[in-house]
Amino acid sequence: MDWKTLFLSPEGRIGRQAFWIGWLVVMGASTVLNVIPVVGHVLMLGVIYASVCIHTKRLHDMGQTGWWQVLPWVIGPSLVLGAGVSVAALPAIAAITTGEPVLPALQAVAGLVVSVFVAFGLWLAFTLWVGCSVGDARENKYGPAPIQPVSV
Repeated sequence: MDWKTLFLSPEGRIGRQAFWIGWLVVMGASTVLNVIPVVGHVLMLGVIYASVCIHTKRLHDMGQTGWWQVLPWVIGPSLVLGAGVSVAALPAIAAITTGEPVLPALQAVAGLVVSVFVAFGLWLAFTLWVGCSVGDARENKYGPAPIQPVSV
């Protein structure tokens, strides 16, 4: 499989080695693009697509649908967003009802920190599951078993 197919097509299957090589490239590109204001963040959409492609192909190799990756993409940000809203809302509600917003504000910030760690743990567990699980040795509904690593 070539680099273009690896990063731009969600079709087919890839083995563990190709997944981890692709994952490292995606993480490297993500790190570089996060440093570049505005343009880097727009280009991150392409990196996200590449990540979806490699995860989908790896899930296909395991005989699973690529839709499994919706879980960490939805649950993680939802946890963080919900906790972020509580950081803004709880102190305001406490100030209106009791006049003392400090303790609820600290509790809300602690909840945000815990939510970020839970979201990261969910993403990490999903990535390790996808990257370390053994794929189907035979052809499955997503195509033949991958036999060669990514060619340079």
